[in-house]
Amino acid sequence: MSASIEIRAPAEQTEGTRSQILRWLKQVGESVAENEPLIEIETDKVTVEVASPASGVLREILRHEQEEIVPGELLGVLEPMGRTTTDAATDAPGASRGTDAAPPGRGAPARADTRAGGAEAAAAGSAPLSPAVRRLLAEHGLSAAAVRGSGERGRLTVEDVLRAAAGGSRDVAARAPVEAAARPPEPATATEGIRRVPHSAVRRRTADHMVQSLLHTAPHVTTVFEADMGAVLEDRARRRDEFTHRGVPLTLTAYFVQAAVAGIRAVPEANSRWTDAALEIYEAMHVGVGTAVEGSGLLVPVLRDAQARDLFETARGLDDLVSRARAGKLTPADVRGGTFTLSNHGVSGSLLATPIIINQPQSAILGIGKLERRAVVIGEGEAEKIAVRPRCYVTLTLDHRVMDGHQANRFMQTFVDTLRGWPS
Repeated sequence: MSASIEIRAPAEQTEGTRSQILRWLKQVGESVAENEPLIEIETDKVTVEVASPASGVLREILRHEQEEIVPGELLGVLEPMGRTTTDAATDAPGASRGTDAAPPGRGAPARADTRAGGAEAAAAGSAPLSPAVRRLLAEHGLSAAAVRGSGERGRLTVEDVLRAAAGGSRDVAARAPVEAAARPPEPATATEGIRRVPHSAVRRRTADHMVQSLLHTAPHVTTVFEADMGAVLEDRARRRDEFTHRGVPLTLTAYFVQAAVAGIRAVPEANSRWTDAALEIYEAMHVGVGTAVEGSGLLVPVLRDAQARDLFETARGLDDLVSRARAGKLTPADVRGGTFTLSNHGVSGSLLATPIIINQPQSAILGIGKLERRAVVIGEGEAEKIAVRPRCYVTLTLDHRVMDGHQANRFMQTFVDTLRGWPS
């Protein structure tokens, strides 16, 4: 007689990364094939799928949507194909537990959650409510009995409550009169014109990371230069068809990455990490490239070994990363291990952004503003004249513990000189 199969969270995870269940793709009692996607887990960087470890029937869900999980945690139980329900009930470890049973080491909090939501859940005739669901019900003044759950055993999910609060579900009854009478009246303006958007794991972790970086970790300093892009635009016009014929778009970001490599070679401290004992300077240049993704926020996929790539390999690597980021197909490995970051905020119209928050534990982040034609003075003495040139502001925000101003300026001078003199 085969034993139940445990479904666990992926054990591989970067230190400090948080994860939560985004959704179960199967409900209890449904069949699933081996390697078929079973769970979507949202980390603070990407969304990943967890495949079923075997073919069988999903018998138990232990961690629910919007609940945070840790690496290796038990998420559910799968009954192998060919096993009877009676076998599962009598032989499976923890078979006497309900769907809200807690994994080892977290029992007390889970039981407390069940007791707190038990009465209301019983009134609704469904499974006990998760802390997130109870909080949203209270915030919106809804009764659990007034919302029909779409989860297993009729369990209410966060999406059910938000849909009910927005008035988008026909399954919502009138708010409980007893609750309405017990609550003091609220000002009419308290909720008018407000649409609540729950924070995703990515947004929450990004916020924590930015506050930690700016206020608690690194003293930020920003230096600003202006880059002339005339030579780069001429080179791009000459080579764009060649790159397109080889299946790769030639973007300006590829030139910026190449110029950043030249800057790091001039000032290796820009590609480092501060520790209490020493400054760790990386030999490899793994450049993270900020990428805005609709619905997911800002992701930073990492172009590895940028120092070993020519312009074509840089452009090809960037195209692969950005395409997969926007298609939601990045893996956790794609966003790990960056040693330097580039933020091309100018693509959305920004002229100058400062300070751009350093992506800890890195030491610097390069910002690229909007490219536009500007009137500038060129030449010297009697040869001076006003000309219209394609230019953009560029910034380097640095950890002042790592670099002094003259080092940051040397990096930037090398960066803008590389662009101005391309391809020499």
